Amino acid sequence: MADGILAWQAGLWQLLAGRQQHAHAYLLHGPAGIGKRDFAERLMALLLCQRPSLEGACGACRGCQLLAAQTHPDHYILEPEEVDKAIRVDQVRDLVDFITQTAQLGGRKVVLLEPAEAMNINAANALLKSLEEPAGNTVLLLVSHQPSRLLPTLKSRCVQQACPLPERQQSLDWLSAKLPDLPERSREELLALAAGSPLAALQLHGAGALQMRAQVIEGIKQLHKQQQSPSQLAEGWNALPLPLLFDWFCQWAHLILCCQMAGDAAAAGAADMHKVVQYLAQKSSPAKVLALQEWLLAHRQKVLGKANLNRVLLLEALLVQWASLPGSR
Repeated sequence: MADGILAWQAGLWQLLAGRQQHAHAYLLHGPAGIGKRDFAERLMALLLCQRPSLEGACGACRGCQLLAAQTHPDHYILEPEEVDKAIRVDQVRDLVDFITQTAQLGGRKVVLLEPAEAMNINAANALLKSLEEPAGNTVLLLVSHQPSRLLPTLKSRCVQQACPLPERQQSLDWLSAKLPDLPERSREELLALAAGSPLAALQLHGAGALQMRAQVIEGIKQLHKQQQSPSQLAEGWNALPLPLLFDWFCQWAHLILCCQMAGDAAAAGAADMHKVVQYLAQKSSPAKVLALQEWLLAHRQKVLGKANLNRVLLLEALLVQWASLPGSR
């Protein structure tokens, strides 16, 4: 759990931590990487603390000590058993069994579920009854990065709470404290890649995203110069995360369209792809770019939905379409 509340969460913390009565279920939602999980863990600690204050859990009572040791009998964390996998219905059934039990320490039971959109349809349906009428003094904290993917019936049973996004300078200050040895320009590039989400930017740094992006852009340039084929590039990108690749290509397709519609070079986006975006905006037909964008968005949803896809064939299909953009205006 985070040592302290993040600067941009202070207002929301005051709002929720100061409540005498809590809802039975909160849906904490917002873009990935803005600290929702840290906030939820801090709120869980407060709700289980035997001597809470507006600042948070006391850290010294029996409840806090048990939670710190991950042995508190009245807390439950539900998340995918493997990274990027679905939360299955049998996991939710185990959770429902926990909810129906009496709190062993005589206070609340608290559940943290993240990410909520990882539940498949059967799992989400299995949770609905407990969301509507949780047994005893139970508070469920659902964290979602993509609330649009949740069942309307699930969302309607929760108090939906949008989590605040940090201002750009707050994000840069936070990143500077976390990555003091990284050049300022690199921190700015990471934050731009993370769409302004500082915790996501830190995660991208740990994954080597700047190096991966440089590799992808160099490959695209070689593709247009016919120095590499789509199949060669698809094989060479085998270790790169598909969600990241699809995010970048969706963004670039959007920027090409912006350049075409606005006729403005400033719409070409980040400097590393500026020339490529401008070139494709000039040489491609809007109809072909729109068709590619539609394909990208559809397959991005499949990637995010953990569909069973042939990775190499998927990337090859993407690159064949990308390479065919210039011409036929």
